[in-house]
Amino acid sequence: MAGYLEGKNIAITGAGSGIGKAIALAVAAEGANIVVADYGVALDGSEPTNVIAESVAGEIESLGVEAEVIAGDVSRMETGEDVVEASVNRWGSIDGVVCVAGILRERMLFNMSEDEWDAVIAVHLKGHFTIYRHAMAAMRKQDSGGSIVGITSGAFTASTAQPNYSAAKGGIVSLTRSAAMTAASISLRGGPRINANCIAPTARTRMSEKVPFEFETGDPSDIAPMAVYLLSEAGREVNAQIYSVVGRRISVWNQPKEVRSMFSSGKAWTPEEIEDVLPRTIKQEANPFIEDLERRMKEMAKEEGN
Repeated sequence: MAGYLEGKNIAITGAGSGIGKAIALAVAAEGANIVVADYGVALDGSEPTNVIAESVAGEIESLGVEAEVIAGDVSRMETGEDVVEASVNRWGSIDGVVCVAGILRERMLFNMSEDEWDAVIAVHLKGHFTIYRHAMAAMRKQDSGGSIVGITSGAFTASTAQPNYSAAKGGIVSLTRSAAMTAASISLRGGPRINANCIAPTARTRMSEKVPFEFETGDPSDIAPMAVYLLSEAGREVNAQIYSVVGRRISVWNQPKEVRSMFSSGKAWTPEEIEDVLPRTIKQEANPFIEDLERRMKEMAKEEGN
């Protein structure tokens, strides 16, 4: 029986370990050829090597499909182009991309250096842009279109110790929604079908090993089936969505929209009027993450008091 992705050609960044490797092996097992794009760096982005990518490529080829290795910095435009061209030049198309590559430089906002900010934004956010940009340019010229899958995180909502990572992951959500709108525009104009979605995974990886999991978590292999589905023809109608995947649970995030409004009485608002009207009308939207933080802080204080 043919695989779920039989005959497709998929590029995956960060495919050398963790979630990226799990997705690469799952996609290959379903019949797709893989561009294994991994710089082979340490968590802080140092010590690049192509050994890791070559090793994963060997595992992929043992599954009966082909693999191409690109070991370059995804924050560079030429690397994004190389990744896409590797698929097009060898197999004739780029049918899907999954952007998993990332690094961490943890620090509280008030202690974070410019380098710690720039490096994480570059690999995560610009690393998505370089792949998205070149993939969509190729996909819009293919009759078969293609699928774009970004990797965000629940941390896109906020993070105490990783504001750079949170900002990058939030940017990935907005970038992916923009890609989805562009894809919809292409389709509505009679072009090929392209879809763009995000997965927000929670799994035990080298990037998460220092994170104290107070909530549910899972393994990298738990994430792979969702990626396979979104890359498939069956998932092509899914567009502009964010799905959390953790263990056996898959959840869809809400779409952002304004929820309440207030209007001035025919003239510009004054600060005093806002002070008076806002608490009685549109108020604030509760932030569940701050509420949870407050709850945990109270629990810690109570435990310390015992």
